[in-house]
Amino acid sequence: MSDPVRTVFCAKLQKELPALDENPFENHPLGQRIYDSISKDAWRMWVEHMKMLMNEYRLNLGTKEAQEFLFAQMEQFFFGQGSSLPPGFVKE
Repeated sequence: MSDPVRTVFCAKLQKELPALDENPFENHPLGQRIYDSISKDAWRMWVEHMKMLMNEYRLNLGTKEAQEFLFAQMEQFFFGQGSSLPPGFVKE
């Protein structure tokens, strides 16, 4: 017998959906907030958005500045007005 799927009321998509299987950032407060209130679907949306941000801004995730920028964008994406697009960005 399999375990029931954990669900959350997704803060991004505003409906009950399957939750993440694990906390995406164990040692960051935003990680627990995401684990508690973001669905797998919304997380997949973020991953695609994050790839675009990394490419457009040419982020080096080895730097603290790039990591802080992404955490700020992530918080806006999930819990704020949405992460902004880079200046001049045109979706293909």
